[in-house]
Amino acid sequence: MFNALVNKPYHIIERQQLVQRSTAPIYYRLPRSNIYMASYYTLFTIGMLSSAYGAFSLIKGKKTE
Repeated sequence: MFNALVNKPYHIIERQQLVQRSTAPIYYRLPRSNIYMASYYTLFTIGMLSSAYGAFSLIKGKKTE
């Protein structure tokens, strides 16, 4: 049962060689970094657009009829 947790393969050397060999920017060198960066950029864009919309709504003000 615990064999899968205890006897894991050791991939540190391969990953270190992968990172050091690559010429890509540091935030794109690891295998899943594209997923992480895309989700970060998406959340950042949504946050900035929401903030801009909120600021625009505050500047615009409420119209009374």
